[in-house]
Amino acid sequence: MSNFDTLVGFITDEFQVPKTCHKKTVKTLLLLPLIGLAIGFALPTFGQQTNNPDLKLRERVVSRFKALTDALDKNDAAAMAACFTEDAALITHYGRLGGRQAIEQWYAELFKEVQSSNNLITVDEDSPHALGTAGNELWATGKWSQTLKGQTGSTEVKGTWSSIDNREGDDWKIQMLTTNVTSAPAATPSPRASPSNQ
Repeated sequence: MSNFDTLVGFITDEFQVPKTCHKKTVKTLLLLPLIGLAIGFALPTFGQQTNNPDLKLRERVVSRFKALTDALDKNDAAAMAACFTEDAALITHYGRLGGRQAIEQWYAELFKEVQSSNNLITVDEDSPHALGTAGNELWATGKWSQTLKGQTGSTEVKGTWSSIDNREGDDWKIQMLTTNVTSAPAATPSPRASPSNQ
């Protein structure tokens, strides 16, 4: 008699399983807790898996944002707007712009007052992420920085961004781009400076 048969015999005797139960039923009952344990150990493993983006898709996103930074460096509002879909939305700390034409007009006006240079846009390591199952939409995140030069001098600004991009033929266009400006750390006041002695 095998160890398994001994175990089945013990269970049928100990838990008073009727002798009419087949050995197969008892074996099935024994397997259920083992399956539960296996699932319990496997689920955390699935939770620890990282998102490894499709490398070709990532190259396309990086290429799209390279075109965007090139347009910014050239202060070219038309090339900037060409990176967006016709019905795109651009959301910045200044507000929301709707449509490629509005985006182009906004940048044209901005470039009259401010010159943009040293533009850098990076894509987060785990981006992009596919949306849906058709493979025509994605979302991505990253960081940006640039130097802005106006009448009163120049300043370096930086922040983070997120986008939803749509495939248009063989190219990808930005459907929605949201940016923010990250704050510089607050200056530490000197020990002598206080509201009462300033």
